[in-house]
Amino acid sequence: MLVCSLVLLVAVAAVRISSRSGLPSLLLYLGIGIAMGQDGIFDVKFDNAELTQVMGYAALVVILAEGGLGTKWKEVKPALPAAAMLSTVGVGISVGVTASAAHYLVGLDWRQALIIGAVVSSTDAAAVFSVLRKVPLPSRITGVLEAESGFNDAPVVILVVAFSTVGPVEHWYVLVGEIALELTIGAAIGLAVGWLGSFGLRHVALPASGLYPIAVMAIAVSAYAAGAMAHGSGFLAVYLAAMVLGNSKLPHWPATRGFADGLGWLAQIGMFVLLGLLVTPHDLVDDFWPAVVVGLVLTVIARPLSVFISLAPFRLPKREKALMSWAGLRGAVPIILATIPMVSGIEGSTKVFNIVFVLVVVYTLIQGPTLPWLARALKIGEDPSEAADLGIESAPLERLRGHLLSVAIPGKSKMHGVEVGELRLPAGAAVTLVVRDGKSFVPAPSTVLRRGDELLVVATDPVRDAAEARLRAVGEGGKLAGWLGTAAPRDNGSLGMEMPHVMKLAKRLGKGGKHEDTRTHH
Repeated sequence: MLVCSLVLLVAVAAVRISSRSGLPSLLLYLGIGIAMGQDGIFDVKFDNAELTQVMGYAALVVILAEGGLGTKWKEVKPALPAAAMLSTVGVGISVGVTASAAHYLVGLDWRQALIIGAVVSSTDAAAVFSVLRKVPLPSRITGVLEAESGFNDAPVVILVVAFSTVGPVEHWYVLVGEIALELTIGAAIGLAVGWLGSFGLRHVALPASGLYPIAVMAIAVSAYAAGAMAHGSGFLAVYLAAMVLGNSKLPHWPATRGFADGLGWLAQIGMFVLLGLLVTPHDLVDDFWPAVVVGLVLTVIARPLSVFISLAPFRLPKREKALMSWAGLRGAVPIILATIPMVSGIEGSTKVFNIVFVLVVVYTLIQGPTLPWLARALKIGEDPSEAADLGIESAPLERLRGHLLSVAIPGKSKMHGVEVGELRLPAGAAVTLVVRDGKSFVPAPSTVLRRGDELLVVATDPVRDAAEARLRAVGEGGKLAGWLGTAAPRDNGSLGMEMPHVMKLAKRLGKGGKHEDTRTHH
């Protein structure tokens, strides 16, 4: 119990360190596992690859679900064709080039080389964006990288399982057909489960708000189970189901997003600590240089080739393709997949695991800290003048047949300086309260809104969507939104942003919020 408590405390500290240093958190969690395992402080002997694989799959399902819930459809939609090409054609190129390097330069047999090539061809969005917090990228780049990381796990898993099967490896055209079939089944099931789940959650009022986060995660995990049982890609199913849920107008969304984020952190921590326990540090020495050679070919040749060739049909600047090439960080998935040949009893599987482990650690340590520098050097970043999206949370008022919208005005929103009357909300919706600098007041039509304000908007059920669309349009286009052709955004109020909860707002009001003369707040 004491050891578990110490591990949890160290893991929490690791979260803080990784967020400040820019290093991907996987390195810190792996370090915790190594320190606990053989040759470490506690000398815990753990060699159960099968248990590690099962736990890793479970953690990966949670991580993909959390990633899907946080994926913004408006950013991913334009990037879907490019991400699909990277996840299929790009993976094939990467596997071929990396496997050839492992065979001819390192001396591995073709089966081992193909396994390594497939294992390391999956990217990890969590590792990429953990080091790019301070250098926000344009949505066209983040959309491609995010969708690629969610999509490429599925074909890679199929390839690794096929190469790790005892007996002759199937012909390439058979593998291509199996991949296409499993991806199609997984995509269909994921979209169906996500749509049915979102429809049910919007129309069935649960007895407690705390049940909504559990229900959302349960639906996402059910998509994985249904996809796997139908002999499809369960990983693609859970990602797409979660993405549909994350872009639906679900009640109590911030609580759901926070719950999923916490589960994602726990899954990553547990998975990486377990992987660190599985490895034997003194066995890594002999496989260090082979891993460096294979990783060098993967990073400098295979990944850039896969990006530039698969994205050739798309009109993307070369500097953006260069950043995507360097942003191919490897994280949890490759190390988890490296346990598949170990469980299958493939000859040399321990060597394969060691090479993958060293490769992931070394090149994450190299690429992670240099990604922000490269983004700045290539002058790639968000337009600072771009208006920030509003944070809107909806809480249903079942018996009153209405909705309570909590609106947070961010710093870059063009709603700053707009009067309440200029919002031109539809009939049946009204701004009932404004919280500014910790004080609440009932606004007048002439009250000028400011950055950092929190609004409480009440809308009847028929106009709820129109009211939110109008608020978002003003946030992006200002008071003349609509007149100048500014359309309401196509997304909704549940796009995975950090938003203040309605209950927090209510608590503030309960502490003595006052009705003030709004003319003093112009």
